[in-house]
Amino acid sequence: HSPMYFFLSNLSSIDISFTSTIIPKMLLNIQTQSKAISYIGCFIQAYFFMIFAGLDGFLLTVMAYDRYVAICHPLHYLVIMNPRLCGFLVLLCWFIIFWVSLTHILLMRQLSFYVGTEIPHFFCELTQILKVACSDTLINDIFLYVTTALLGVFPFTGIIFSYSKIVSSLMRMSSAEGKYKAFSTCGSHLSVVSLYYGTSLGVYLSSAVTHSTHYNSVASVMYTIVTPMLNPFIYSLRN
Repeated sequence: HSPMYFFLSNLSSIDISFTSTIIPKMLLNIQTQSKAISYIGCFIQAYFFMIFAGLDGFLLTVMAYDRYVAICHPLHYLVIMNPRLCGFLVLLCWFIIFWVSLTHILLMRQLSFYVGTEIPHFFCELTQILKVACSDTLINDIFLYVTTALLGVFPFTGIIFSYSKIVSSLMRMSSAEGKYKAFSTCGSHLSVVSLYYGTSLGVYLSSAVTHSTHYNSVASVMYTIVTPMLNPFIYSLRN
């Protein structure tokens, strides 16, 4: 019932839901040797993918704040990170990403596509859908860049800020054992953050440097399948 495990349970649920939007359909395609997906089915998959991918980043930021309070304000930890605040933070994450994802889908509904359009990916990713649209995507692209910048920069900045305060607090500790004990509580979270942002950044860098759909798909496998699979191992081994 501690805040850390409350956030971990939410992270686990999000990871399960995240992979469940992609893997079942992918396995069905492999089994039936059919790569078809309906127009509505593609939009539904893209919608839930955006929700759970965004929630991962938000929740990692909230968990970084939790670690900051635990290390920098240990005597006030249970007072600050009370159940009401923890619940509010999770609900706020859901509220923001729900409306951002819904806006993306509503804007995409205004686009037109040719019958039998092929998406060069193993799931309906937003950027790939916009590339194959046969109508003007200027508004969609602007909204995509703005939301990606905001939803990417603010959570990452929050994580960096939290850990800068944590490192500053550790530097003031005189005991080496105390430093190790305090920093060891952040080890699992740092590993997951590195995996999440490292693989996500790898996908966008690979798509910017090389336009090969094969490399993009391989990079996407890392953050859609491998990273959510590794998260439980990282935290379980730490516990």
